[in-house]
Amino acid sequence: MSSDAFWLAMALVLVIEGLFPFISPGGWRRMFSQILQLNDGQIRFFGLLSILAGLAWTWWQLA
Repeated sequence: MSSDAFWLAMALVLVIEGLFPFISPGGWRRMFSQILQLNDGQIRFFGLLSILAGLAWTWWQLA
């Protein structure tokens, strides 16, 4: 992967991450208040799912 592709991917992450708070700031705030109520194990589980989904998607795109 070239460095240009890496920086493009990072830029797309920022765009996608910024959509929800831009479109629905109240919903974004409620979501974060709910996340703060989760324990560490639950947050780690969602992080692991995100990592695995990203790896699977990357593998699928490169195959």
